[in-house]
Amino acid sequence: MTSCDLGDRSSDIREPLISTAKLSSVENKKEKLCIDDMLQKYCGEFGPWQRWHFVLTSLAWALEAFHTMVMIFADREPSWRCLDGHSGCDPTAPSVCGFAPGSWEWLGGPVSSTVAEWGLVCEEKYKVGLAQALFFGGWAGVFGHFSDSFLGRKGSLTAVCLLNTIFGVLTAFSPNYWGYVLLRLLTGFSTGGVGLCAFVLATEPVGPTKRGVAGMSTFYFFSTAIALLAGIAYIYPSWRELYIASSIPSFLFLVAVLPFLSESPRWYLVRGKVNEATKLMRAIAKSNGNHLPSGVVLSLDEDANDTDHHHETCVSSNDKEAISASLIDVIKSPTTRIRLFLAVTINFLCSVVYYGLSLNVVNLDTNLYLNVLLNAVAEMPAFAITAILLDKYGRKPLAIGTLWFSGIFCFVGSLMKSVGIWKVVRMVCGILGIFGMAGTYNLLFLYTSELFPTVVRNAALGCATQAAQMGAILAPFVVVLGGGLPFAVFAACGIAGGVFAFYLPETLNRPLYDTMAGMEDGESTPSTATICTSTV
Repeated sequence: MTSCDLGDRSSDIREPLISTAKLSSVENKKEKLCIDDMLQKYCGEFGPWQRWHFVLTSLAWALEAFHTMVMIFADREPSWRCLDGHSGCDPTAPSVCGFAPGSWEWLGGPVSSTVAEWGLVCEEKYKVGLAQALFFGGWAGVFGHFSDSFLGRKGSLTAVCLLNTIFGVLTAFSPNYWGYVLLRLLTGFSTGGVGLCAFVLATEPVGPTKRGVAGMSTFYFFSTAIALLAGIAYIYPSWRELYIASSIPSFLFLVAVLPFLSESPRWYLVRGKVNEATKLMRAIAKSNGNHLPSGVVLSLDEDANDTDHHHETCVSSNDKEAISASLIDVIKSPTTRIRLFLAVTINFLCSVVYYGLSLNVVNLDTNLYLNVLLNAVAEMPAFAITAILLDKYGRKPLAIGTLWFSGIFCFVGSLMKSVGIWKVVRMVCGILGIFGMAGTYNLLFLYTSELFPTVVRNAALGCATQAAQMGAILAPFVVVLGGGLPFAVFAACGIAGGVFAFYLPETLNRPLYDTMAGMEDGESTPSTATICTSTV
């Protein structure tokens, strides 16, 4: 063997089995996933991490219930009695209007309610409705926008809970009626953002196949809190003490729950904080007993859909420029513009029926505390049924069905007379109407959040929530029509809401998009099963 042959063989031995170029290509090969795909494939859709985070976040719904429904007890008209030795009082009269001053007194004294303390009866009775209407007039969309922008979901939830604590306690020290109205307006301003911030923060880390049932479960916290509020109001008969007692949970949530909540990984991603989003997804996978490989890269849906320029975006998980959008962008886009109009309209109509029936339902012939408790408990079966049917039939058919279910029974109730057995039939129609609308009210939060991408989700949901608050303001004015007219109005609203729902797209098994561009690309793609996954 010649020296030349030995040299050639030595050169062959030193040559690597895999070329440097090929090795570099293997190392740089990354799997690029959007959040939904990463949750399904590696992290787990609703494991221990999501369940714990969901429960803690959804406790905020109890705070919204406390600050909203406290008016039932604080602004109630208490019972009264005639004083002995006074002829200017008739104990059989339906109200105290026309009685001689000093001939009667409130049971429980003036501290029992705002009505008793400031004399909000007779010609002053409108002030009770005014205070309640202004509470619902708070602009929920403000915190929806903040939640999508610099504050984030957790930051916005922290802000509204802090404001609720402050304004709720200050309300207990209102010096007069107009001071009370102002503080209730400010409380309503912050309360309107609690539910929408908590809902989005609780459901965004949940996988697509589990998100429906999880989202439908949030209202259990709301109804349970109303039932608890009845007990709290019974313990604290003074309206000032009740406002303090109902505000303490907000403070406890601030100091004992919020520190343990995580920001939404979707918000991190659209704000360009890819490293934070990736760390959180790894923590979710680890807590769920899974492993997220190092070769998996988190990506926005619009990047994952881009199959021509993957290399630059997939090989690095460094922070990127934040992506932002506003309601102006929602209105400009043909896809989201019609969705926003429909969501606002349907939420408004649903709220008119829900709050209207709550005020118009025939009394259960029992005390106020038990009445509120039973009404809260009666809504829970509607939540369970809609949650069971949600993933089987989809969001759209269920929304149409519950709206029409309520509308039909309200229409039947409008035909009934308030005499004899027909009075009982009308009561049953009202109960079935609110049963159907309670399911719709719950469903609309989930449905609306799935109709819009992450960058504008809370802003759009805030608009829908504000529309619902406008409906709540209108409801008392419908109720005062009396007779069968309120039922007729509620029937028209329910049936009209179902018609509008026909024009909404189905969101069952569709991804939660991150950006406006990602949604437009995804909605124009025939199949969305794999649009968020790519390997480079």
